[in-house]
Amino acid sequence: MSEVLLVDEIACENGDGFIAKVTINRPDKLNSLNANVMTKMKEMATWVNSNDDVRCVIITGAKPNPPTEGKRMKPNAFVAGADITEFVGASSEDIRSDFEDNGCESIWNITKPTIAMIDGFALGGGCEIACVCDIRIASKRSMFGTPEIKLGLIPGFGGTQRLVKIVGLGKTMEMVMSGEPISADEALAIGLANHIVEHDKLEEKTMLIAQTIASKSMHTLNVAKKTIRAALDNGITEGVKIEANEFANLFDTEDKEIGVQAFLSRETPNWKHR
Repeated sequence: MSEVLLVDEIACENGDGFIAKVTINRPDKLNSLNANVMTKMKEMATWVNSNDDVRCVIITGAKPNPPTEGKRMKPNAFVAGADITEFVGASSEDIRSDFEDNGCESIWNITKPTIAMIDGFALGGGCEIACVCDIRIASKRSMFGTPEIKLGLIPGFGGTQRLVKIVGLGKTMEMVMSGEPISADEALAIGLANHIVEHDKLEEKTMLIAQTIASKSMHTLNVAKKTIRAALDNGITEGVKIEANEFANLFDTEDKEIGVQAFLSRETPNWKHR
């Protein structure tokens, strides 16, 4: 894709398609988000949605480079926020379109399953990228936060909206209004992280979950993701109707019959919609 966004294609264990591991690659800037990264993320999302071989997407940040002589190693970061140098002197007219059409929304609109693999700082825009992913797996040394208030700002990539759906009203108010970070342990406790592991086990745990998901019917995964997302936009009465309709529609698919017959015969399903 680009030097600021690296994509590795990791073969699925069942031999069908691949898992796209997407690395935000600005380690000397703690993988902070600038206009170039955002553009490349939008391009990546379009590529993922149009490529039938992509079965799952992992998003992570580049590891720090070895330090030059006499310098200390930079800390690990998933994404440490937006590149603040782009904010200097900017007005609402300069910035509005970039935030109304941004890379985070593109990730949110990926139809395939998405996993954030977080090692280190997930602050500001980094926390927001984590929130647009379906699943979040973090190392124990990770930190999450929305420090924008310290700049006289608020989250601008949907953080105030998605965070409240994930962790609730009170915790979102505290995080956004104080700007103080929380530990990985607290992120797990409040539901912001699905799993936390030692940093040297992070990739192994993430790949285990990604491979498990990638072995399922892609059509059914897409329906599941769409139906779960409907809960965010609808009340429970309407949401249950949407679920019932999508559930019934799956009975007209080949993959339903393949899955049922495989279960009854105790075999591994060979999905039609890979």
